[in-house]
Amino acid sequence: MSITAKEVNELRKKTGAGMMDCKKALTESNGDMESAIDFLRKKGQKIAAKRGDREASEGLVIAKSNDDVGYLLCLNCETDFVAKNKDFGNLANSLMDLAIQNNVQSLDEFMNQNYLDSGLKISEKIIEQSGVIGEKIEISVFEKITAKKVVAYNHPGNQIASIIGLTLNEEEVGKQIAMQVAAMNPIALDQESVTQDIIDRELEVGKELAIQEGKPAEMAEKIAKGRLNKFFKETTLINQVFVRDNKKTVGQFLKETNPNLKVTDFKRCSLSV
Repeated sequence: MSITAKEVNELRKKTGAGMMDCKKALTESNGDMESAIDFLRKKGQKIAAKRGDREASEGLVIAKSNDDVGYLLCLNCETDFVAKNKDFGNLANSLMDLAIQNNVQSLDEFMNQNYLDSGLKISEKIIEQSGVIGEKIEISVFEKITAKKVVAYNHPGNQIASIIGLTLNEEEVGKQIAMQVAAMNPIALDQESVTQDIIDRELEVGKELAIQEGKPAEMAEKIAKGRLNKFFKETTLINQVFVRDNKKTVGQFLKETNPNLKVTDFKRCSLSV
């Protein structure tokens, strides 16, 4: 039977598939729209299964917030070419909008949500898009923060993004701190938030370096503790030098802005670091 351009366009709008894929799906389904959609879904499942062991290291990192809640999401694909595709970007942004709209708590809950009016769960939509694009697609990072005020920052190019929670409604300050998190990659909020295994590892490395430099064991322990304090200053957000003013720490900047202003939590994701 003859497949019209109108039918192809309708299927394309519903699935996001390419024109030729839509035409083939309709041809194989004798013009039945629902059967054509199923055809494309099955194609996606086959591609997802076939490419399951592929490395999906490219993609986009998206951060969004809405007053007291914020999400950070990384949607991965296999190639930079797909990551820069407009449709892939639209998919990533629509997923983030759905996370905020549904106020989901976890990735598992999120994947079970309906994807717009497609009749598909988000997990099924991602599989379908694997068929449309021809690459493995997956969500590798899904983070949520709730606070009095949550601020998001997306670095140009969407390869790095961050979200931070504040105790007060300070949008501009929050943006500066979120940029700090994106740029300086802190491992914890403050010294007390650093896990014991990291502390033990840093002490061990510091002690070993001192011994290799010829220091006696008792002195090596003191040197290791000094290096640990330097480590805290470089890697904990509150103790880091503030990138906008290197004469003060992030903690000092917050206190000068408002003594009651504190960072409650942060999340960061980067596809390169």
